[in-house]
Amino acid sequence: MDRDDFIIAVYLVVCEHYQAIRKKYSLRRGGFAPALTDEEVITMEICGEYFKMNCDKDIFAYFHTHYLHFFPKLTDRSLFVRQAANLWQVKAAIQKRLVSISGQVNDPVQVIDTLPLPVCVITRARQDRCFAQEADFGYCPAKDLHYYGFKLDLRISRLGMITHYPLLAARPHDINSLDTLLEGFEGLVSADKGFIDAYRHAFLSERHGIIVVTPVRKNMQTDLPKPLLKFCKYVRKFVETVGSHLTERFEVDQIRVHDLWHFQHRLIRKILAHTVCVFLNLLFGRPPLDLDGLVSA
Repeated sequence: MDRDDFIIAVYLVVCEHYQAIRKKYSLRRGGFAPALTDEEVITMEICGEYFKMNCDKDIFAYFHTHYLHFFPKLTDRSLFVRQAANLWQVKAAIQKRLVSISGQVNDPVQVIDTLPLPVCVITRARQDRCFAQEADFGYCPAKDLHYYGFKLDLRISRLGMITHYPLLAARPHDINSLDTLLEGFEGLVSADKGFIDAYRHAFLSERHGIIVVTPVRKNMQTDLPKPLLKFCKYVRKFVETVGSHLTERFEVDQIRVHDLWHFQHRLIRKILAHTVCVFLNLLFGRPPLDLDGLVSA
């Protein structure tokens, strides 16, 4: 499909699920209704993220220049930005609903991983005043990266849809976030070596019915069958693909804001944009993680 068709498809998805969840949230307590509908604002945000626009200014400028015939009431940038930020709970709820109705939340085999989210270059970390109470120094072995910021934990289904995405502190080791990542899940989980902990794995298996499978180190012994280890190695590739989407197309590691509230809003928007793209691919019978081919040039 072309860009026009993509924008229309996203708008229809947003409208359907916005109406299903809007009664749960008290969005406005008084004053004039905004010129733009919430559905229009969320649609522009999702499409802007897909089109690789990383900030509100760029999203507004693009749609004001090229799609004013779609959004004729898009006139004031500051109003657009405020309305978009205040809809963060709605966007999180739409993402959760898409994961639920697509059935991906109930996938008995899921994959977990972590992504580093720097909030500034590490040389400026000591002067940071925006996230002084929340951010911390961390290290990502996969990228051999020392950074200052947060850690995004990801749990995805086998088709690549993000089912859980807690934002956690950067310093603690990955294994300390295992319980948070597996909250509400029961089944088989494929993870990398950062989640190796035989005692915790045994506890999760006995108490919660969760089987965590990680690669085997050279000095380790395991009773797990080789076909299972091979299968888990294969499905781990999907979370790597999702991680590439989030960093390269949606630029989650390039969020530059001045407080945690706006940081979380931007992150939720990017997660929602990825989820909508996977949802549309499933709807159209396309490869779920083929985001580049979803819209023709």
